[in-house]
Amino acid sequence: MDALLDNHRVVYTPEGVALPLIPAGALPRALAWLVDLIIRLVLLALLGSALQVLGKLGVGLFLIVMFCVTWGYTIVCEGRWGATPGKRLLGLKVVAADGAPLGWTAAVVRNLLRTVDMLPLGYMIGLLSSLFDRHGRRLGDLVAGSQVIHTGNTHSRLRLPEVAGQPLPLPLKTHEHALLLAFAERAQGLSSARRNELANLASPLTGCSGE
Repeated sequence: MDALLDNHRVVYTPEGVALPLIPAGALPRALAWLVDLIIRLVLLALLGSALQVLGKLGVGLFLIVMFCVTWGYTIVCEGRWGATPGKRLLGLKVVAADGAPLGWTAAVVRNLLRTVDMLPLGYMIGLLSSLFDRHGRRLGDLVAGSQVIHTGNTHSRLRLPEVAGQPLPLPLKTHEHALLLAFAERAQGLSSARRNELANLASPLTGCSGE
């Protein structure tokens, strides 16, 4: 339930380690794309100015460079580092669906499918796909098995006060202990309404409601 409320996604490694992922929505991804677009336009403008002195040869070279920058920029950045400069600036990263590094094949597939995501105008298919997918993935991400996530931890983990151990009124399982500790660590970073919403999930056991 916590994952549904806070848009978290938890994946498990083969070793059984839980990796919490925070999917990125359409707005931060759009801002990152805008930053990358500005970088590419500036780069093409500088290269175009340098190549124009070569005349027709320069025009031919510029067309080749424009193709490489248009397609190679995102593929190389995401395949090598998992993020373009725009994504880094916005605190985003592209990973595989299981939380592993993206890889070159997935980077090529997700970026080539931008041609479909951009149809019919203004990334309409990509936007609709991200709105209807619970993890905000566009069509290219769904096909490539990738996920854009926030790299920072939006919920700071607070240090719990040092107090003596006390017996619980109800026997709890291991994962239930972990849920209580996670709630205690995050409670101060949540609004009162959200704290009550989460605390009320335990009402069938505690017979109480609210904080």
